[in-house]
Amino acid sequence: MIELLLLIPLVTTFLLYPMRHKRAVEAISVLASLITFAATIYLAYQVYYHGTIDEGLLYMDALSTYILFLIALVGLVANLYSVSYIGLELKDGTIGKSKLRNFHLFFHLFIFTMILVGVSDNLGIIWIAIEGTTLASAYLVGFYDRDTSVEAAWKYLIICSVGITLALLGTVLLYASSVNILGGASDALSWSTLMDPTVLANLDVGLLRIAFILVLIGYGTKVGLAPMHTWLPDAHSQAPTPVSALLSAVLLNCAMYGILRFHLIISGSAIGPEFSSNLLLLFGLLSLATAAAFIVLSKDYKRMLAYSSIEHMGIIAVGFGVGAPLAIMGALFHMLNHALTKTLLFFGAGNILQRYKTREITEVRGLVSAMPATAILVIGGALAIVGCPPFATFISEIMILAGTIMEGDLLVAALYLGLLAVVFAALLYQVGRMVFGDAPDMEQGEISKWRPVLMVPLLAAIGILGLWMPNVLETALEQMTSLFMGGMT
Repeated sequence: MIELLLLIPLVTTFLLYPMRHKRAVEAISVLASLITFAATIYLAYQVYYHGTIDEGLLYMDALSTYILFLIALVGLVANLYSVSYIGLELKDGTIGKSKLRNFHLFFHLFIFTMILVGVSDNLGIIWIAIEGTTLASAYLVGFYDRDTSVEAAWKYLIICSVGITLALLGTVLLYASSVNILGGASDALSWSTLMDPTVLANLDVGLLRIAFILVLIGYGTKVGLAPMHTWLPDAHSQAPTPVSALLSAVLLNCAMYGILRFHLIISGSAIGPEFSSNLLLLFGLLSLATAAAFIVLSKDYKRMLAYSSIEHMGIIAVGFGVGAPLAIMGALFHMLNHALTKTLLFFGAGNILQRYKTREITEVRGLVSAMPATAILVIGGALAIVGCPPFATFISEIMILAGTIMEGDLLVAALYLGLLAVVFAALLYQVGRMVFGDAPDMEQGEISKWRPVLMVPLLAAIGILGLWMPNVLETALEQMTSLFMGGMT
């Protein structure tokens, strides 16, 4: 069944290649996303109620299933949104029919590479898959062939490829650290094999430390952790809006997943959790501080959302770095909350861009009168992304803060809270400037009546999860948290 999950987007990529008719391309693309989501739900049920699925090179436990759920969910809603968004680009003459087909083709290729990250047991294949996400999505970043978008695509390719090279060195060093216990066995990079207590106890700690540093910097580049974040604002701002949502909501989580697999190995080895946790904490706080500064100075609302993604990856890194059960559960919960909220906000940004024809914050005024439905949803998304109650982001951020205080890290808690306060004030100020005031002389109304319909469930989900957590989600978070705590004994 795991093979089917991989085959759906891959086969769709080849099916779309000869297609020329717009409706056929969109129908096949959306149908494939629906089937991918359905297959993911089925596999998630099997994992959470019947245990880990181990098929050799393909492997699904609670953590990988959670990442796959995010990929399938955001992939589905982004695809549905792209039917209207990219369709309008075609209607306006911004792109041609071949471009529309290529968009959906590379969209599913991108989904395939991210799914491969989640279902691979072998850390070498995970490395290949994460590099694959860069190659598959680079075309989408440079989709419009403008100077700025092509520059963003090249910057994305070069910086992430340098980072992924460091991650490869880290992966090779991990392999070298296991040679004395596993020899040259083919499963020497198998995560499930490496997590065996006997193997963990005999890994070379010197090589492991260097390996984790390289992996953290390498995959951290893809996560957007500061100071390796420089590709991210350009890529997010220049990519088509559905792609920006995918990059922010799931690609960053896929790269974080790669770091967490190594973090679990380090924590379970003779080194213990402190070494990798402290590094995660350091990069997390640095990312929070960097994002806060740039959000204050933002002039482009899509770049502002990109810096917000850096902030939230920093929050997640802080949660795992603190290491308390409550903080780890909060970080895991925040992965979902950020994915839902940032998808909503990028959809709102896409609506604004196609109506106002600008990404400049100062040129967007009177959104509440020009596009009332989008304005309400953007206000709700902005309140959620800065952690206002009763939204789920507030709960996950408070869980991380409470876990930090329980661990006695009061300085970390103070820095964390202070930086969140800066982002809270800056982002709401920037959004407020866009929402209120007098709208410019232009066509009024929503771009499409269906787009707000697609956005409402995202805002509703963030609100409901802040008030009530379904048993299935609570069980999943507990299982994943126990995985981290088990790796730290």
